[in-house]
Amino acid sequence: MTLLQLMFDTLLGFSLLWLAWQALTSPDLFRAIVLFIAFGLLMALTWIRLDAPDVAMAEASIGAGLTGALLLSALARLGSKNGSRAILEKKHQAGSMTENTKNQLPFRLLLMVLLLAVAAGLVYVVLTLPENIPGLGILVEENLESSGVSNPVTAVLLNYRGYDTLLELSVLLLTLLGVWSLGDMTKQHESFPGPVLSTLSRLLVPLLIMAAGYLLWVGAHAPGGAFQAGSLLGAAGVLLLLAGWRPGTRLAGLPLRISLVLGVAAFVAAGMVFILLGRQFLEYPPSFAGVLILLIEAAATLSIGITLAALFLGGRPKFSQPKFSRPKLNQPKSSQPKFRRHK
Repeated sequence: MTLLQLMFDTLLGFSLLWLAWQALTSPDLFRAIVLFIAFGLLMALTWIRLDAPDVAMAEASIGAGLTGALLLSALARLGSKNGSRAILEKKHQAGSMTENTKNQLPFRLLLMVLLLAVAAGLVYVVLTLPENIPGLGILVEENLESSGVSNPVTAVLLNYRGYDTLLELSVLLLTLLGVWSLGDMTKQHESFPGPVLSTLSRLLVPLLIMAAGYLLWVGAHAPGGAFQAGSLLGAAGVLLLLAGWRPGTRLAGLPLRISLVLGVAAFVAAGMVFILLGRQFLEYPPSFAGVLILLIEAAATLSIGITLAALFLGGRPKFSQPKFSRPKLNQPKSSQPKFRRHK
C-alpha cells in the first residue's frame, strides 16, 4: 500500500466516523437524513476499497438511495401531519427542552461509556486475530463448479447459504406487511410533475430496468445478483411514484400480492421439491443448479423491487370501486328549476 492510498483510507475512515456522529446527534431530521445518505455513499466507496463490489452496489442502491428516499418520505408525512402543531408548540417547549437535556446528561454519559467499551472490545479482537486465517474461502473455491455459478458471492448467497437469503426476503416481506397493517395509503393531492422530473422518469426508468436485467444475468459470473437488480427496479418504481404514477385497481389487487410473495414462494417451492426427491432442503442438483439459481433470482428480483417501491408508497393500496348514483324517480315538481320571464 502506497502512502497516497494510506492517506486516502485514513481520511475515508475518519469521514465515516464524523458523518455517523453528526447524523446521530443532529437535532434537525432533514439534516440527519442527508448525512445518512452521504454516509451510505462513503460506505459504498469503503466496500470498493475492500474489494467487495457486490456489497458496494447493494449499499449504494439500498443503504443510501432507497433507504434515504424512504426516510425523506416519512419525514414529509410527519411534517404534513404535525407541522402546524409543531410550530405552535415550539415556543412552549424551549424551556422544557433545556431541563430535559440536563436530566438526560447522566444517561448519555453512561451510554457513551458503554459504546466506548464495545468499541475497545472490537479493536482488541481485530488486533489479536491471527494473521494467517484460512477461513471458508478455500472450501468455496473447491466446490464452486458444483454450485452452478462461477461468482463466489452468488454461490454463497443462493447455494451454500440459501437459508439466509430466504430469511432476508421473508424479513423484507414482513416489513411491508407491518407498514400495511398501519392503515391504507394516504390520499395524495393531484399534482403534475414538472418537465424535468417527467423527462427524467421517461429516460431513466427504461435504463434502470435494463440495468436490473443485466445485473441479474451477469450475477452468475460477475458482481451482481438479485438484491442489486431488485434495488434498481425499486429505484425505477420510486421514480415513477415521484412522477405521479399510482397503481390502478387491477394492479393493486391479486397481481401485486403474487409479485410480492413470488421470491419467497420460489425458494420454498424449490426446497420442498428437493425434499420430495430425497434431497436436503435447497440442495440443488449440480447438473441444473445454474438454471434453478437464475429462476429463483429472477423471482426474488421482482419481489425485492416491488416491495421497495411499495414501502416508499406507504400504506396499503386502496381498492376504490367506482360509485354509481341511482337515478331518483318520482322527483317532486318543486325540485325542478323554475325560470321567470322578464317583462
